[in-house]
Amino acid sequence: MTNQLKIYADGFRQSETRDFIPVLNPANQEVLAEVPCATPAEIDAAVAAAGTAFEAWRDVPTIERCRLMMLFQAKLKEHQEELAGIIARESGKTFVDAMGDVWRGIEVAEQACNMPSLMMGETSENVARGIDTYSIIQPVGVCVGITPFNFPAMIPLWMFPLAIASGNTFILKPSEQDPMTPTRMVELFYECGFPENVLQLIHGGRDQVEALITHRDTRAVSFVGSVGVGQHVYRLGTQHLKRVQCMTGAKNHLVIMPDANKSQAINALVGASLGAAGQRCMAVSAAVFVGAAGQWLPDLRDAMAAAKPGVFDDESAAYGPLISVAARERILGYIEAGKKEGATCLLDGSECSVPGMPDGNWVGPTLFSDVTSDMSIYREEIFGPVLAASQVDSLDAAIEFVNASPFGNGVSLFTSSGGSARKFQNQIQVGQVGINVPIPVPLPFFSFTGWKDSFIGDHHAYGKQAVRFYTETKTVTARWFDTDVTPGESNMTIALK
Repeated sequence: MTNQLKIYADGFRQSETRDFIPVLNPANQEVLAEVPCATPAEIDAAVAAAGTAFEAWRDVPTIERCRLMMLFQAKLKEHQEELAGIIARESGKTFVDAMGDVWRGIEVAEQACNMPSLMMGETSENVARGIDTYSIIQPVGVCVGITPFNFPAMIPLWMFPLAIASGNTFILKPSEQDPMTPTRMVELFYECGFPENVLQLIHGGRDQVEALITHRDTRAVSFVGSVGVGQHVYRLGTQHLKRVQCMTGAKNHLVIMPDANKSQAINALVGASLGAAGQRCMAVSAAVFVGAAGQWLPDLRDAMAAAKPGVFDDESAAYGPLISVAARERILGYIEAGKKEGATCLLDGSECSVPGMPDGNWVGPTLFSDVTSDMSIYREEIFGPVLAASQVDSLDAAIEFVNASPFGNGVSLFTSSGGSARKFQNQIQVGQVGINVPIPVPLPFFSFTGWKDSFIGDHHAYGKQAVRFYTETKTVTARWFDTDVTPGESNMTIALK
C-alpha cells in the first residue's frame, strides 16, 4: 500500500478525504507517497485549534519559546542527512544540493532563537511632564505559509520558526509535489516539546490554499511561488483583509566585465545557472557580457557541457532532474522558442538522457547567445538549466539592460574594479546584489529583499522585516500620580504640565 501522508489538524491524523495526489520521484516516476487534499472540515479544525493554541502560546515568555526553538534547530542538525535524503528522492536534487537546502533553513531557525532581541520595543521618557511612551511588539495570531517545490526544507523554515518564536501559531501548506520533507519536519518539531497545535500541517492544492487565505480566522499569509500565482494570492488575501507577503518570479542577471577573473566568472555562471537544475528563485538565467568579455562564450559553453545531470547519489552529477514531466515539457518549449526567435543555441540539452533512467525529467545544460530583451527566453522565467547570454558595449549599457527587466530579485557583477562595483550597486534597481558573488542570498540576520515584480507586499522574508510582518506594534502612553490631582483640572491641562 502506498504511503498516505498525514495532516496535522488539531493533532496528527489521516485525512478523511478521498482526493489524493501522487508524489513522484522525478528521476524515474516511482510513486513515493500519496498526499491528501484536506477537507474543508479539516481546514476549519486546523484553524480553530491554532487559534485556541495562540491564546496560550502568545503569553509564553519569549525566552521560553526560544529555548524550544533551540531544541528544534539542534534536532534539524541531528536529522540533516535524513531530511536531505527525503528531499533528494522527492525533488530530484543531488544529495549535496539537498544538504544545502536543509542547512540554509537551519540558519533561519537559529536566527529565530534570537527573538528576545528582535522583539524589543522602544521607550521615550518624559514625552510630557511625568508621562512616558513606550512600544510593545506582540504577535498577530494565526499565520499561514504557502511554500513551493524547489526548497521543501529551506522555505518552510524561512517562515514558521520566526512566526512561532514571535508568539504566533502557524499553518503550513507545502507544495504537493514534494510534501514528505515538510511532513517530517513537523514531526521533528513536536519531538522537541512544543505545545500541541502551535504548528498545523495542511496538504492539498489550490482549493486548500484559497480556503486558508480566505478563512475568517487567519491573519497573515506568506507565499513563495510564481508571479501569476503570487499576484492571485496577494489580491485574494488583501481582499479578505489579510497581511500578505509574496515572493514571486525572477530573472536574475550576472554581468561580466572584461576585467573580471575569467575562471571565476565562468565557474560562477555554470554553478549559478545549472545548480538544482535551474529551479531556484535566485538562479542566474541571464548573463550579460560587457565588451571583450563576450569572447569568453566558447569557454562558457565548454564548461557547461561538462556539467552532467544524474540521480541524487551519483557524486559526479552536477544536478538532478526537473520536478515533473510538465516542467520538462515547458522548458523544452522555451528552448525551441529561443531557436525560432533568432537566438544562437551554443549548447542544446533537449535530447539529454541519463543511463538507466529513461523516464526521468532530464534536460541537459543549454546555452543561448545573441539574446535580446524581446525574446521569450529572456522575458520569462524558465526555471530550468537554460542560460540566455546577451552582449553590451559598456557598464552603463549593462545597468540599463538589467534595470529594464520587470524583475528585481537578484543580480551580480563580476569585476576587479572597485569603482565599477560601487557604481553598479548604487544604480542597479534590484533588491539583492552580489559583487563577485553569483547568488547573493543574504544570511538570515538580513532580509531577503526582492524588488519590482519579484515581490509583492510591505515586509520581506526572514531577518528583521519578517519579525515586523509577524507582529504588531502597540504604543503605550503612561502616567503615574504621586500627588492628588487638583479638582476640576482637565486632562488636557494635566498633559501640558
